[in-house]
Amino acid sequence: MTTASYLSGRLAPVPDEIDALDLPVEGALPPELTGRYFRNGPNPRPGDDPGHWFVGHGMIHGIRLRDGRAEWYRNRWVRTTRLDGASYLGDRGVDLAAVPANTHVIRHADKILALVENGLPYVMTPELDTVGPCDFGGRLATAMTAHPKEDPVTGELHFFGYGWAPPYLTYHRLSAAGELVETREVEVPGPTMAHDFAITANHVVWLDLPVVFDLTMVGRGMPYRWDDLYGARLGVMSRSTGKVRWFEIDPCYIFHVGNASEDEHGRIVVDAVRYAPEAFQAFWPTIGGKANPAAHTGGAALHRWVLDPATGVAKDEALDDREVEFPTVNETLTGLRSRYLYAVTKGAVVKYDTGTGTSLAHETGDRTPGEAVFVPAAGATGEDAGWLLSIAGTDDSAELLVLDASDLSQVASVRLPRRVPAGFHGSWIPDA
Repeated sequence: MTTASYLSGRLAPVPDEIDALDLPVEGALPPELTGRYFRNGPNPRPGDDPGHWFVGHGMIHGIRLRDGRAEWYRNRWVRTTRLDGASYLGDRGVDLAAVPANTHVIRHADKILALVENGLPYVMTPELDTVGPCDFGGRLATAMTAHPKEDPVTGELHFFGYGWAPPYLTYHRLSAAGELVETREVEVPGPTMAHDFAITANHVVWLDLPVVFDLTMVGRGMPYRWDDLYGARLGVMSRSTGKVRWFEIDPCYIFHVGNASEDEHGRIVVDAVRYAPEAFQAFWPTIGGKANPAAHTGGAALHRWVLDPATGVAKDEALDDREVEFPTVNETLTGLRSRYLYAVTKGAVVKYDTGTGTSLAHETGDRTPGEAVFVPAAGATGEDAGWLLSIAGTDDSAELLVLDASDLSQVASVRLPRRVPAGFHGSWIPDA
């Protein structure tokens, strides 16, 4: 019997939870890296076949750094109700707590949250024990995106939920203290896979793109498909009034936005990884198991859209032709102009200077790097003063890379006690 691609190779799940202490370090870990690096991703239990890479049970891999040492590694499944048999019904009768929280992990206010875009967030402890689902005191009645954006000025967390029934798209805002203080519907024509969005100083940017929900596909992997008839547009919503202005763009799909900002002319500038229609349709079946989704990025490349409110026109330009994914920036600049953007490709971490149009790469050889998380240096004045953290691995081993974000030189690496499957997103959670 052939093993599905999402259960083999770099994606093969690990069979258990372990702890390891005093991990070997090559190089010198910066002493100010004191905290925890957590990374989430799908990891089905032994014997389980979820039918798709995106829907395996979530597992968080954590490395504790302190005083120049790698004190521990541990991995834990996020114990959603699908694992423990409980039930939590939202206002649509959908068990939002049964969805594997397998996509991202962040800290906001006093909570560490494991996230998935079509379910509730799950609260985790700093030791990766599962506390339980979070609906912010009963106020959250939709799913929560796995890509919330924290405003570095106000400390507020902006996010959204999407679903297969109206309202198809709902905007939410948490206060800096973690209270859900705003919820509003955003009108769109139908149910689409809205994976990401962006914020600027004064706006929220929506991605209304032609990957649509298909009821006939329920039970056969991810029930979303490309639809040439849906169209593609970006929406600019005022954070103060909620009014949305839509900009038509050429058909494409965007999983991940790198950065969005407003320029001196009042235009909205969006940098994101763009899949052309043919690239998306070639790539999408691979993450359903017909080929290895870790083997390539599907022809996705970094693009820039400039949305001009004065003319109502969106201009699109390619910033690079290299196949990349998981764009990241210094998140202390979220919503502001970010000159430097980081991404990963097979065998390299890439740094883009969007001011000069140049790039450089840190080659990782046969180790495939995961998303590179930016950690700012204490008291930094330069945007790229800090480090990048990325779990890089092969089919048999894994390490935590620590790169200097300014020149991509390797500062240190931490050898992990086991292989770590390719996954999605993570965060650096510094000690308070």
